[in-house]
Amino acid sequence: MNKKVKRSNRKLNLILVIGVLLFFVLIGIRTAQLSLSEEIDGVNLQTFANSRTTKNEILKGRRGTIYDCNGDVLAQNVSSYTLIAYLDEKRTTDMSRPQHVVDKEYTAKMLATVLDISEEQLLKYLSKENVYQTEFGSKGRGLTELTKDAILELGLPGIDFIETQKRYYPYGDFASYTLGYATTKVLEKEDGTSEETIIGEMGIEQQYNEELSGKDGYTFYQKDRQGYKIAGTKEQTVPAVDGNDIYLTIDTNIQLFLERALEKASDYPFEWSTIIVADAKSGAILASSSNPSFDPNIRDIKNYVDYNVAYAYEPGSTMKIFSYMATMENGTYHGTDTYKSGVYVAKDGTEIGDWNRKGWGEITFDYGFVLSSNVGVINLINRYINGDILKAYYKKLGFGSPTGIELPKEASGKIAFRYETEILNAGFGQGITTTPIQNIKALTSLTNNGVLLQPYIIAKIVNPDTKEVIYQSEKTELDKVASAATINSIKSLMRLVIEDPTGTGHSYYIPGYDLIAKTGTAQVADKNGYGSTVIRSFAGLYPGNDPEIIIYYSAKDLGSNGVTYMNKVIKDFVINVSKYLNLDEEDPTNTSQLIKYNVPSFINKNTTDIINELKKQGLTYVKIGEGDKVINQYPASDTKISSLDKVIIVTNDPNMTMPNLMGFSASEVKTIMNLLNINYELEGNGYVTSQSISPGTILKKEDIIHIVLGKKY
Repeated sequence: MNKKVKRSNRKLNLILVIGVLLFFVLIGIRTAQLSLSEEIDGVNLQTFANSRTTKNEILKGRRGTIYDCNGDVLAQNVSSYTLIAYLDEKRTTDMSRPQHVVDKEYTAKMLATVLDISEEQLLKYLSKENVYQTEFGSKGRGLTELTKDAILELGLPGIDFIETQKRYYPYGDFASYTLGYATTKVLEKEDGTSEETIIGEMGIEQQYNEELSGKDGYTFYQKDRQGYKIAGTKEQTVPAVDGNDIYLTIDTNIQLFLERALEKASDYPFEWSTIIVADAKSGAILASSSNPSFDPNIRDIKNYVDYNVAYAYEPGSTMKIFSYMATMENGTYHGTDTYKSGVYVAKDGTEIGDWNRKGWGEITFDYGFVLSSNVGVINLINRYINGDILKAYYKKLGFGSPTGIELPKEASGKIAFRYETEILNAGFGQGITTTPIQNIKALTSLTNNGVLLQPYIIAKIVNPDTKEVIYQSEKTELDKVASAATINSIKSLMRLVIEDPTGTGHSYYIPGYDLIAKTGTAQVADKNGYGSTVIRSFAGLYPGNDPEIIIYYSAKDLGSNGVTYMNKVIKDFVINVSKYLNLDEEDPTNTSQLIKYNVPSFINKNTTDIINELKKQGLTYVKIGEGDKVINQYPASDTKISSLDKVIIVTNDPNMTMPNLMGFSASEVKTIMNLLNINYELEGNGYVTSQSISPGTILKKEDIIHIVLGKKY
């Protein structure tokens, strides 16, 4: 072998040695890189290894349930299903038992008989290429158990379901703005995966989303190639935590009375109406409804505003309750003082009139309240108080500030007036804005001896697993805003609004039911000033003698029959709630069969003749005394009554005897005692169950009769 060949071989060997060395160096570098680096080629090695050797199962925390005050379910989680179809033929190993969709046209045709998806659209989903499985859009998600069962009965191969949770409201369109709604949303996680969660978006669902939402847990373990847990390895589990349950002060029965009353009168046109009912003794909200409403299961929402809480508007003459209270509390009110009704001309020339611009002549301030006279309030402000006093009292009652009710987006309203016409208008509820919940709060002062209460709607919050009460509500007294004398005077005036035939609220009068109230009509302002559109309001207490409930009701643009509409709602509701609360006042049912009678004057007529006439008309009467002439009567002449009303006649007997009042209603007792001019005390609600002076006893002026009221039966 010559030297040239030897040198060539040595050179080749050197290259091979160097190549081998470089190869091992590269292997070493790569090995070091793989062992020291967390991520290679954009792949996290730990995550990749774990995904192949470990299993992490999410344990879903259940959203809390919302109950009413009696424990009836108002909102809860139920199972729902997402429809999927397996398209990969590799799933099937035995064609006698196919595990994928074999006949796409037939599958689409059969699914169309159950789902609200066209056969053509279904076939598009089923015709996707190079996919393992497919879903069917929004209409294929959130399916009920019934829909799932109906699809399973079709016996279609390759069809399956993924179980999820959704929010369900068993009463449908019921206290919808109070409850709100919650929807299932898909949230993208930081690791690129996604998960479904239920989020509240209105009402209690939104306000208490954090308390209602559960916390997910997980189970973590090592798995083999088939995905099964490897025996003997550790398993780590963090249990899911269910969301807390919330109990509302809402009473389902009272809410249903409200919903049905609104439904019965729904043939009247209106833009919106809203009504809220509170426990007069505690401030707890018992019912709340707005119309138009929505079903939170299908969310057919036309308006996202809760008019009872989140919308402020001019309240109108219901504010006269509070402007009169301001005057009384200022110590300057004299109800028998008079003023000239009709029209008042402000210093700037603006005319402000009563709804009857001709007026009623010279009338007392008490009677001005009954007639809802704007000029009466104007004279109160000009003579006895001023704008500063009025504004300060409105604010003391809570107007102009949120009440703090446990609902989202509460409006503050606006109590701002400075100039003369602004101040005068504010006295009868124009030029200022309030919310129904603010009015409920202010009205609690009338039912708690002048003490203002905090309105609330959450009764308690409970841990569903341990049953521990995390939060318990209670009656909260805020401020003493009125004296007993003021409260009694206002309630007496509110009674006259309903019971006096000339009162603006007399159309709400229900024989035998002690309802007292103040009505209001506010003109709605637009860019051209105040137009013909109005908002009618009703602020009521029931029973008036010792209120159990507060009602605040408003409706916009009811047309010419607006009062009739509101009458139907209030009367129907009061009669039903009276029975439910065991107040059991007289039920004027079967009104189509009632006898109608226009009461004539009985004064100075023969007692026997009058009694015979009343018997002939089928009317119930009460005779006081044994005289031969009638010297006083109730109702007054020219009053229209029915056979459910009692006629009371007082004779010219000098020795007045105590009548038998057993079974009489509170309002009837008051009428008789006032006719006799005898002092009396009432205890309780309902009908007379006992009287301190026996029937037939001769009465003396100094007598004070104690009368106990209770259930009729």
